[in-house]
This record gives sequence, structure tokens and C-alpha cells, in this order.
Amino acid sequence: MTDGRGAAAPIDVLVVDDDVRVARVNAAYVGKVPGFQVTGQAHSAAEALAFLEGGGHADLVLLDHYLPDGTGLALVGQLRRLGHHTDIIMVTAARDIATVQDAMRHGALQYLVKPFTFAGLRAKLTGYAALRRALEGGGEAGQDQVDRIFGALGGASAGPAELPKGHSALTADLVREVLRDAEGPLSAQEVAERSSLSRQTAQRYLKLLERTGRVRLSLKYGETGRPEHRYVWV
Repeated sequence: MTDGRGAAAPIDVLVVDDDVRVARVNAAYVGKVPGFQVTGQAHSAAEALAFLEGGGHADLVLLDHYLPDGTGLALVGQLRRLGHHTDIIMVTAARDIATVQDAMRHGALQYLVKPFTFAGLRAKLTGYAALRRALEGGGEAGQDQVDRIFGALGGASAGPAELPKGHSALTADLVREVLRDAEGPLSAQEVAERSSLSRQTAQRYLKLLERTGRVRLSLKYGETGRPEHRYVWV
């Protein structure tokens, strides 16, 4: 989706959490992720429903399971019956397997267990943004595109077995998304600035992704004669 100027339209997010302070923190986190904006906050199922039924727009709902007037999954069922097809990411302290399974059956795209870090939420959001990009255009999909869609949904650029000890899949995802969103090759410093990582950490993950064949390295020669390493997503 694009706005009237041809730029990518921001993804509208409704934050639903019974704790007002937690909702504010989550909303602040969302606001720090490029391409996302919070259009509303709700602290009960009734408030969330009133927001959407009253004309409020949300592409995505960050949804707590424990609400004062019901459960988040019951709210999802009600929204579907009313014709709302807003995407759902569960953000909750509920970690029992039965609830996780119910969330999957209700169509939740992701499930983030509290407490979590900003990096954890950012990884879920960037994975969701990648999913939306993969789905743009409609039409029929070949197996390669289907694999990309489900890969975006999983939000992982490499399986756990591919990551050496001491490396985080979430950090690898952040570096991956920065490179995928870039219009051209980036230096380690540019990747660090866009992902809020240190330059040393960005460099370490760039080298890892280069070794696994996901990133291509090129050299840019400047006036000093010392080449700058530039990285691009393959």
C-alpha cells in the first residue's frame, strides 16, 4: 500500500492492554519502528471493539489475552464475526500451550510472551511488515513465493541450527530487515544506525550472513584508497 505521494503508507496499529502503563510503553515501542504508527489504545475488549466499530482504523492489533471483560481470543472471534479482518499479534503473559494453540487456530500471526524487550517486539513487527510486502500484488503464487511468504511470517532469516553459539536470531532478523529495506548496499555503520545496534555487533552479524550466502560483500574505494565494505541482501 502507498499513500497519495507514492510512498509506502504507514502500518496502523491498535494497542490493546488492560494495564494503561503497559499500553503506553508498547505504543511507544511501536512508534520507534519505522513504517508503523499507533492509531489507538484500548484497555478492554469493549474499548477495542468500540474503536474499530466506530471508524478507527488498524491494520494490526497488538492484543493482550487477559482483559477485564473477557479474553483477547474471544475478542478476535467477535471481530471476525463482525467482518473485521485486522491482523493480530498476541502480546501477553499467557504462556500455556493451550492458549498458544488457540491463538494459532484463531489466526494470530505472531505470539510475543511478556515480559519482552523492544528488540523482541521490533523483530515481530519487521517480520509482519515483510509479510505484507510479500503479499502485495495478489494473483497466484509459485512455490518460491509461497516459501517467501511463510518465511516472512516466521520472521527468521536463518534457522537456530544455522546460528553459531552466542548469536541471536532476533538480531540477525534486524540486520536482515535493514538490508532488505535498503535501496542499495550499506556499510556496517549504516546498518548499525538503522538497526540501533553497535557497529561491532552489526559487523559481526553481517559477516555471519555473508558466510551463509544471504549477504553479498562489495568494496567501495574512496579518496583515502582504503576500501569500504558494503553489504547488500541477496
